[in-house]
Amino acid sequence: MLTALAIRDVVLIEALDLEFGGGLGVLTGETGAGKSILLDALGLALGARADSGLVRRGAAQAVVTAAFDTPHADGPIAALLADNGMDVEPGEPLIIRRIVKADGGSRGFVNDQPVSAGLLRDLAQYLVEVHGQHDDRGLLAPAGHRALLDAFGRCRAAGVAESHRAWREAEQALAAARVQVDAAARDRDYLEHAVGELRQLAPEPGEEELLADRRRAMQRAEKVADDMSALADQLGGSGGGLSKLRQAARVLERIADAHPSLAEALAAIDRAIDEGALAEDSISAARQALMFDPRALEEDEARLFDLRAMARKHRVEPDDLAALTERMTDRLATIEAGEEGLAALAAKVAEARAAYEIAADTLSADRLAAAERLDRAVAGELAPLKLDAARFRTVVAALPEEQWGAGGRDRVEFEISTNPGAPFAALTRIASGGELSRFILALKVALAEEGSAATMVFDEIDRGVGGAVASAIGERLARLAERTQVLVVTHSPQVAARGRGHFFIAKSSEGTVTRTGVHALDERERREEIARMLSGATITDEARAQAERLLEAA
Repeated sequence: MLTALAIRDVVLIEALDLEFGGGLGVLTGETGAGKSILLDALGLALGARADSGLVRRGAAQAVVTAAFDTPHADGPIAALLADNGMDVEPGEPLIIRRIVKADGGSRGFVNDQPVSAGLLRDLAQYLVEVHGQHDDRGLLAPAGHRALLDAFGRCRAAGVAESHRAWREAEQALAAARVQVDAAARDRDYLEHAVGELRQLAPEPGEEELLADRRRAMQRAEKVADDMSALADQLGGSGGGLSKLRQAARVLERIADAHPSLAEALAAIDRAIDEGALAEDSISAARQALMFDPRALEEDEARLFDLRAMARKHRVEPDDLAALTERMTDRLATIEAGEEGLAALAAKVAEARAAYEIAADTLSADRLAAAERLDRAVAGELAPLKLDAARFRTVVAALPEEQWGAGGRDRVEFEISTNPGAPFAALTRIASGGELSRFILALKVALAEEGSAATMVFDEIDRGVGGAVASAIGERLARLAERTQVLVVTHSPQVAARGRGHFFIAKSSEGTVTRTGVHALDERERREEIARMLSGATITDEARAQAERLLEAA
């Protein structure tokens, strides 16, 4: 809901601060007082084209600030701001500010954060809905009629969107499979030859590293084999070092008693024999571990060469050959499955399409039923609004298949005929300005809350009518205002009497300077203004009495 509007240096408005409440608010004043300037200023805050001509003469810039209630945390406004990297603190109102410079250019802000005019326009669709004689959006835009009808009739559109998604996914899967089969078929000869070679080679993941390590180990063993043989001869055997140490030990055993030093020498040789035996065992173990079959080395080298050659041929790493074999085998399997696989996917497409058509048919039936109810509801509003010769209808027509979508297979458009026997056509093509505004009001009343922004503005919806028609307009505006905030620029005392808040717009001049001001009326001032609207420049007691009756009736 719009809670406040501050305007600085816009056309004839030098400085203006307004506060709004809920329900129906009316704006009145003499013709030419500047009521349209207020709407232009509000439109500027909501992203309308920034025209430097709106800047008051002599001012450097025009500034409009509009304040709105705190948006719901899980509502579309919060989601839109979040998508644009902005957050509104809990309990914080939404404050939109627009600055237009006299020399051109503009800037927009939401809660003091700079934003584009495009984002302001996106926000506007949730904040304020303006209906005037030249409005080409909202109810007059056929693109939104289907959603309005669905909301009015509680039509089951979600299932259609889901079935449409499933259908499109099935079609995409079939198309992808066809591309894959066609591409694979062209490469069949190559694939068969390559898979044959790869299967014969039978590469395993990690095989190259294993072979390379094993080859390096055998090559090292080959290099040290002669040295280990020489070591075995030097330590063991009849002429080896250990044999000579044992011979020396036997001699010392016979003479060790002759001197203590000989006993020490015998102990040292015994220790050397033990260590030498340990060394001999270690060398023997190493020789055993490093023994290899030269043919195994040749086989490993040949296998390693084959793996690396195959990897170079297919431009992959040797470890990727196994995965490549699997992929190529799968492609061959796809070819072999051929039309059988495509037929299964085509059957899924047909099944998904049938499910979509069933859901779309149900939705179409819901829309047709809702259209009948909406037509009756609007028809009931036309006569009191002096549109009794007019007819309204909701067209629900089948779309061509290429336009079927998540919203179903229907085109929905609101049409009217203003005179007996006249053909139906779009609202903007048939209705005059005053008729169009009343048609919008009738539609809004029939649709109730569906598709409405938090604030609705009607600009001179009562132009050219009076009496009972004006009363009917006021009664319907008040009914709408029970559900949402409604602001109306009016010349009708019957409408003005219905308002909960009343603003008087006046123009004043001082020398060559002309200003527009707005004043919130109290009860006495409001009665005087309605009396003025009834009687003209001279307010009579009879006009005051009639104004009192209108206020009491409201």
